[in-house]
This record gives sequence, structure tokens and C-alpha cells, in this order.
Amino acid sequence: MPNLVLLHGALGHSEIFNSYLNSLSSYFTIHTPLFSGHGDNELPADGISIEKYTHELAEYCTENDLTDVYFMGHSMGGYVALCYAMKHPENVNSIMTLGTKFDWTEEQALKESKMLNPDIILEKIPQYAQLLEKQHGLKWKQLLPAIADLMIDLGKNPPLKDHLASIHTPVQIMVGDKDNMVTIEESTHVYRGLPNAKLAVLPETKHPMDKVRPDLLLNLIKDFWNLS
Repeated sequence: MPNLVLLHGALGHSEIFNSYLNSLSSYFTIHTPLFSGHGDNELPADGISIEKYTHELAEYCTENDLTDVYFMGHSMGGYVALCYAMKHPENVNSIMTLGTKFDWTEEQALKESKMLNPDIILEKIPQYAQLLEKQHGLKWKQLLPAIADLMIDLGKNPPLKDHLASIHTPVQIMVGDKDNMVTIEESTHVYRGLPNAKLAVLPETKHPMDKVRPDLLLNLIKDFWNLS
């Protein structure tokens, strides 16, 4: 069976895909790698970046002998998948991104990164702090500032900027109409900049993966990849 790699977002976890595994395993051999710093994976001493995560994905595909790979990435996972396609087009069959933020500026990144303060999250959204600790262990407090640095780096040097036209891989960009982090406008801009892309706007859909209706997403997946 073809290989499908599911990529989680920043501060996310591969378990966000659990409700899709049964349906998708009829069509694919499924891979759910975790980026460094997430889950049980150690946070690298030299920090994290989109480039580092793209390299980790390349290593994962090489180690597992994955070729002609199908990718679906939520949020940051979609960004990494496109960066991988830019560097290794011969190895990518196609990509679906969901809720991926493309419009990174320094100002935007600073604004987003300020929300990643462990003390504020503990005080204001304790249930989210509990989830982060459950998914990433006690190092979640170190992971937050590392992700903030990743965002600031992304704001200064967005790797995909000005390179979309070079990605000829079939891509479906998906965004929820109630996503408060990603705009329909930036998703449309990227869709128009990619030579071989489709665009889907999911109704009544917010940014977090657990707020996406599985039946709606599965129908889009089956349509894009012609699964019957």
C-alpha cells in the first residue's frame, strides 16, 4: 500500500489523528512521526526551526525507505511538508495541508509568540497546560519558548516565501472558515501561487484538529486522493 505520513502542528501530537487511522488504514500504510521536542522526543540543545523539522522529516523518510509519499499536515505540519516537497520533489506524491499559516511576518510572529508564555497559560488556560503536560511531559514549559523562537525565525525568514511557484507537487490547501489563526485570504494566496493546487474551505471549522469534523475531512481526503 502507498505510504501516508501524517504531520502534527507546533505543540501538537500525532494522537490528534487517532480518529482517522481506522478509515485511512484501508488505503495507506500510515506513519505518524513526532517532531523533536514533542511527545517523548527530547528538545534539541541547539533549538528547533522549520529547517530542522524539514531535515527530520527527510531523515524519517530515508530511514523508513519511504518513496512516492502522500502527506497530510495540520498547521505547522503542512508547512514542513511543503518545505520537504521543495527540497525532495521526487519523493512526494501529493500533499494536503489543513490550517497551515503561511503569512509569517516578524510582527505576526512576535504577536503569536507572546501567547506562548507557560506561566500565563497555567493561570489563564489551566486545562490546556494539563493537555500539554500529558502530551509532552514536564518539558512542555521549555517547548513553549522554543516554539516561540521558531515562530520568530519563521517571521524573519519564511522558507516558502517566493518559492511557491517551484513546487509542482499536487497540493490541496484546506482552511476552516472559523480559524482564528489562519485567514482564508492567505490560504487563497498560497493556493494561487502553487502551480498544481486545489483549495477547500471547511464550514464551521476552527483551528484545532479536534474541532474539525472527521466526516467532513475524510470526504475531502477521499475526494483529493480518489479513494473509493
